[in-house]
Amino acid sequence: MPRPVMKTTQSIRQDFLDFFRERGHTIVPSSTLVPGNDPTLLFTNSGMVQFKNVFLGSEKPGYVRAADVQRCLRAGGKHNDLDQVGYTARHHTFFEMLGNWSFGDYFKRDAILWAWELLTRVWGLAPERLLVTVYHTDDEAYGIWHDEVGVPADRIVRIGDNKGAPYASDNFWQMADTGPCGPCTEIFYDHGPAIPGGPPGSPDEDGDRYIEIWNLVFMQFDRQPDGTLLPLPAPCVDTGMGLERLAAVLQNVHSNYEIDLFQRLIRHAAALTGTEDLANGSLRVIADHIRACAFLIADGVLPSNEGRGYVLRRIIRRALRHGWMLGVRGAFFHRMLEPLVEEMGAAYPELVAGRETIEAALAAEEARFAETLDSGMKVFEDVAARASGGVIAGEDVFRLYDTYGFPVDLTADIARERGLRVDMPGFEAAMQAQRARARAASQFAGAVTLPAELASTLAPTVFDGYDAHTGEGRVLAILREGKPVERLDSGDAAVVVLDRTPFYAESGGQVGDQGELLGPGLRFAVTDTQKLSGAFHGHVGHLEQGTLAVGDTVGARIDVARRQATVLNHSATHLLHAALRKVLGTHVQQKGSLVAPERLRFDFSHFQPIGPAELAEIERLVNAEIRGNAEVEVRHMAMQDALDAGAMALFGEKYGDEVRVLRMGGFSTELCGGTHASRTGDIGLFKIVSEGGISAGVRRIEAVTGQGALDHVAEEERRLGEAAQLLGAAGEGMLEKLRQVFERQKRLEKELEAIKAKAAAGAAGELAAGAVEVGGVKVVAARLEGIEPKALREAVDRLKQQLGDAVVVLASATDGKAALVAAVHGAALGRVKAGELLAHVAGRIGGKGGGRPDMAQGGGPDGPALVEALADVPGWLQAKLG
Repeated sequence: MPRPVMKTTQSIRQDFLDFFRERGHTIVPSSTLVPGNDPTLLFTNSGMVQFKNVFLGSEKPGYVRAADVQRCLRAGGKHNDLDQVGYTARHHTFFEMLGNWSFGDYFKRDAILWAWELLTRVWGLAPERLLVTVYHTDDEAYGIWHDEVGVPADRIVRIGDNKGAPYASDNFWQMADTGPCGPCTEIFYDHGPAIPGGPPGSPDEDGDRYIEIWNLVFMQFDRQPDGTLLPLPAPCVDTGMGLERLAAVLQNVHSNYEIDLFQRLIRHAAALTGTEDLANGSLRVIADHIRACAFLIADGVLPSNEGRGYVLRRIIRRALRHGWMLGVRGAFFHRMLEPLVEEMGAAYPELVAGRETIEAALAAEEARFAETLDSGMKVFEDVAARASGGVIAGEDVFRLYDTYGFPVDLTADIARERGLRVDMPGFEAAMQAQRARARAASQFAGAVTLPAELASTLAPTVFDGYDAHTGEGRVLAILREGKPVERLDSGDAAVVVLDRTPFYAESGGQVGDQGELLGPGLRFAVTDTQKLSGAFHGHVGHLEQGTLAVGDTVGARIDVARRQATVLNHSATHLLHAALRKVLGTHVQQKGSLVAPERLRFDFSHFQPIGPAELAEIERLVNAEIRGNAEVEVRHMAMQDALDAGAMALFGEKYGDEVRVLRMGGFSTELCGGTHASRTGDIGLFKIVSEGGISAGVRRIEAVTGQGALDHVAEEERRLGEAAQLLGAAGEGMLEKLRQVFERQKRLEKELEAIKAKAAAGAAGELAAGAVEVGGVKVVAARLEGIEPKALREAVDRLKQQLGDAVVVLASATDGKAALVAAVHGAALGRVKAGELLAHVAGRIGGKGGGRPDMAQGGGPDGPALVEALADVPGWLQAKLG
């Protein structure tokens, strides 16, 4: 039997794929860490996630055998290994799963024989070091292992139902409570008797001697709601082998962190942090976390305070905190990307393509957290010192979270290292109280909903407004002051619900329509349209004349000009979104929008300000599409068909089985239920009016279109004309004239500064001549008029040099505020501190101040108290010197 071959992690990956390619498997690329259209998962946590619909029978992949290396993440939700990372030999946030798959093709025999061949013949593992488990009733798998492979009976372990219910076993796999399931067989590697631990199924199975390296799942049953198992017509194979664990075995090391890939990352982390001990646990955390963070950002996740972005932020901050523990006070984590790309870029080209975005996002988050970490740790030390019975109070944990930005898991992590625990029930209670306060603060007068008992008796409102601006509808309900009524009289304010309407109800960022409801002798002015209970259009307004009752039929007419202006802004929003992704990168995702007649507002994920050149290119791309005058196509499609066609879906939005797909040429394709222009040319002109940040990792662009854009340009031209008149120049000459004005201003400011400095120097000479002596020290305490703080400091320095052993306090007042500078020089330094003197003077005038023993600064209100405080300095010094 050949001896194990030392393999690099990269070569193990390639060996696996080559082996199964030669056996007729289609090599499938890794899916992203963000599961496609699967709201049940926060992250891709196993290899089978991208094949889930295949196993459920709703998708046909076009092949019956597949193999892949799937990137996985377990750091949030049900599958969360974050707390163990850095403390164990084999826990990771990010890991790679090698898998081979059969969809109704080969089954147990081929899967087992190939696994044994790859492990023992290709990679040279000694058969006597391998042990296998099977489900206790799976005689077929047992027979293949024993009779065909030749594994002795004492190294085949039958595992029964060890989790408290039928089929609840380490060796029985199921996707959910019902559906595909089946037994599995696991392959373990024996590290030898020198390592504590027993074989699987024994009381000591949690030790580290026997390590599971490969799990072969045989999906052969369909579990029914009553628990019975029906045979699947086409049994499948799903295998998973952790690359990091396998590499540790093939490289003859015990810990995953000792493999070549991690050792390179750890050495780089050690160099960045100045750490000599390569076994330091913090280096392992940093090496693990850079993989998770880099791949999450490459897959479009950016740090934020919710969902996937919050998990990413937690991982980044945990890595930064471990750098802080190693003494790092500057940015370092983003520099871990270089060795990672060199190690894994060939297998995952998205890392190479997204390198600039990943580095920028990490650097921005480092800068944001640096101050938080430093100040928060100081508070934590105080909190930890007050911990009663080894438990940090829930209110203190919440304060760290709410005031200092410390995630609760970070507090718990640090506490654990100090031998402390956190009061999680107390923290949750404080969180609930905050949520209650937030809900109360968000309530507003006039908010209405359709009572559930009434909504259950009505059919949803039919929206006709995609094709019509007018229509006719029957009054289904009237709400006045939030309560159902049967009729309205002239002057009444209310919300009117119709069975069908051309009025668009506010949704997806687009504001609700305005207009009027009409009938014989009646007019109801509609000032807004809102969705009630998700299915009814509520026309908000007041009855200007006549009476209106439930059951009446009315004409509905929207404000066409207002709708048309809104439509142009909404269509431009889609073009803007596409342009942002082209210019800034595919990490850009919509985070909110407002589409109104006057303007559009678009919030999106991005980690840094957008430069003038980038803004100009974004604007240019949108206007180019407008001039292209492409037709705005609307199609209704099945959700999956829309996604397959490249339509963008907004994360967090709920979509039905059939969706409305909006396509503008080949530039933008998105899911959208709003109203839009017929052609992009209808938009006319697009003009960005502002760009800025609104929260961490989220930017906002405001823009105008159509007549609004023309009005904006006209106003800008008017302002330029006014500026040209003031400068007495126009066009290019105006810029030159403005440049001359600024240069002249700078010159005059320097001249004024020189004059003030000269005046301060003259004043210093006069003050030196009038110095008084106290205990052998010359004292000057005076107020100067019209002296800038810089000149004040220079005057103090000049007095120190002229007087030698001296104590000096000077004040200068402007606009009712006094600036103070104090200095102690020469022999006086050992007897008096400038900071104490300054604090005394500032305190007398209700101000603040302090500093070093030789120099201090401060300030406070100007007034009579300042003169008195300065006059008191010799007396204070006399008392100080005794």
